[in-house]
This record gives sequence, C-alpha cells and structure tokens, in this order.
Amino acid sequence: MTAAMTAPASAAISTPISAATTAIEKKMQDAGLEVLGSCANLLERGPQLLRNAALLEDFKPEEVSSLGAAMLLVRAQAGQVLITEGETGDWMLLLLSGTVDVTRRTQGGELSRLAVIRPGAAIGEMSMLDGELRAATCVALDAVEAGVLTRAAIGQLIREQPAVGAKLLVKLTQLLAQRLRNTSNQLIKAVQKQG
Repeated sequence: MTAAMTAPASAAISTPISAATTAIEKKMQDAGLEVLGSCANLLERGPQLLRNAALLEDFKPEEVSSLGAAMLLVRAQAGQVLITEGETGDWMLLLLSGTVDVTRRTQGGELSRLAVIRPGAAIGEMSMLDGELRAATCVALDAVEAGVLTRAAIGQLIREQPAVGAKLLVKLTQLLAQRLRNTSNQLIKAVQKQG
C-alpha cells in the first residue's frame, strides 16, 4: 500500500497541493500578504465559521479537513488589497477572520461600495472559475485571515476525492446563483424606481 492510500483524507492531498502552490504562494507574497501554510486545521476555527460559511454548510468534518488541506492560509493587515478589480485570477478566498470592504469603480471613476463581508464569505469565485477579470476590489478593513483556493486545487480535489470536489462545485454554483438572483432583484428594483 502507498502512503497516500493509508493516510487520512486531508493528508492524501496535502503533499501534491503543497508542491503545486509554489506559484500562488509567490503571488500572495508579491501582493504583500503573509503566507502561513495550509488551512489543514480549518475545523479548529470553531463551529461559528462552519455555521457562517455557506461554502462549507453541507460538508462533513472530514470533508472540511480535505478542503482545508487544499487551501493556502494567508494573512493581510488593515488596508491591504486582497483582490484588485480588473485583474485576472485563478483563485478565490474564503474569509476566515476579519472584515473586507468590496468596492467597484463606477463609469464615472468613483468608488462604489458593494458590500462589507465577514468571516465565512467566499470572494473571487467568479474569476477563479471563468478566468475573466475581477469584478471588484477587496480591501482588508482590519486584520484578515483567509483560505486561498485555486482552480488547480479544485481540479485535484475532483480527481483525488470526487465526492468532495463535486460537493464543492455544487456549493460554488449555488453561491453564484444566489448572487445572480440578488443582482437581478436589485436591477428590477432600480428599473421600477425609474419607471
């Protein structure tokens, strides 16, 4: 039997993911973020994170551990940019602690606040999935820790732990559908106000 066959689920993917994260680690460090290792101990963050993280709500504890092992843990200080509008990205963040301001430039160039997000929120998933430009800028309002999940890590989860990978894709699809629904409702309200 190989070590991967006898290791716990979270350990089975930690070594290959670690080797594959060198490029994302460099990107995070170049952006001024502190890289703290993996999120293998995601469950130790407590039940409140699991309750608040829509991305994790249907995962079993061992599946959360597997997902955490696939994520890189980063820390940002207040004022640091986590995601920049207009840039490309093949990764997303799961906010583990702290508060993040989500803004977007209007056509007139003014900054418009879209949201203030708290632990448990997922950000950057659209660009991670479709490779398009980031739709907003995300700035740490206070000290922040986040899990970084790359497109490559999701692909590896799908190959090595299909049930976890499939569950993750379903959750991401649900999050995107909810955001689209919310945006559609806001657009309808804006049009009705004008009419």
